[in-house]
Amino acid sequence: MTHPTTPEGSPSVAETQGRAAKGGPMLAATVVIVVAAIALFVFGVTRPTPPEALMVASVVIFLIGVILACGFFTLQPNEARVMVLFGSYKGTIKDTGFYWANPFYSRALQSEVNLTSSKKKSDDDDDITTKTVKAKVSLRQRTLNGPKLKVNDKNGNPIEIANVIVWRVVNTAKAVFDVDNYEQYVSTQSETALRHVASLYAYDNNEDDNAEQITLRSNIIEVSQALRKELSERLAPAGIAVEDARLTHLAYAPEIAQVMLRRQQAEAIISARTKIVQGAVSMVDMAIKELDKDTDITLDDERKATMVSNLMVVLCADNDAQPVINTGSLYN
Repeated sequence: MTHPTTPEGSPSVAETQGRAAKGGPMLAATVVIVVAAIALFVFGVTRPTPPEALMVASVVIFLIGVILACGFFTLQPNEARVMVLFGSYKGTIKDTGFYWANPFYSRALQSEVNLTSSKKKSDDDDDITTKTVKAKVSLRQRTLNGPKLKVNDKNGNPIEIANVIVWRVVNTAKAVFDVDNYEQYVSTQSETALRHVASLYAYDNNEDDNAEQITLRSNIIEVSQALRKELSERLAPAGIAVEDARLTHLAYAPEIAQVMLRRQQAEAIISARTKIVQGAVSMVDMAIKELDKDTDITLDDERKATMVSNLMVVLCADNDAQPVINTGSLYN
């Protein structure tokens, strides 16, 4: 059987349908064999001179029954069994039920895998860790909550970011045979994809940036879609499908958080002042027009300028205005 290859040229194992007998009939046959072996043994023991051939036959038949009993297994919904016989892949069973297969099918496919840990290791620590990968693979959806990572955004600002992904195994052969440990593979590729996506976008828009550009803070949906696409491409060689990917944490790194907070506060103050001045100018203009239209009060240019100055101070000041009573004329 020829195996397809990945784009890099490494061999890839194709998933095939495995064969297994129904467990009910085989269970009955195994029970009959064990009972027959016990009956022969008892029959031989009760005789005055037990025949050696009969005793040996009963023991052999009993051992055969025990070996056959090791071939039973059950599959729950969204569960699969990868069958490997002496290193040769014989297929995958995904249907639920009670089955019997060759007792010599491996139950542990790998014993040593390369594991990386976020904890600091000494120079003497070995990256090879003993970890049994079972032949029974779960096809259920799983959730991976990624740790907080410190990365640089598109503008070079250090930020903290974290994600959560929902994934599941869709190709058991690729998941088991094409990577050392598919769970660790998902964790590593999730971190790599998040770092890459975070470097493609700025945290937020600056004054000189295009207001329509995608940013991490303002365009969560678009960034999540890009992250999911990136993860799907990276995890496809391992037979993993990404159901969803979202950002769970996004903030400036502590070393620049205070500076960026002051910048955001300054932008908010400028925006608020702009709105206040625009409103004050509109109100002053309306006041002058109402005085000219509905009253007999006539103001010259100097009085209008004084009124405009006083109104702007009252409307734009942060504190309440303190009235000053002028008992003389405007010009004294």
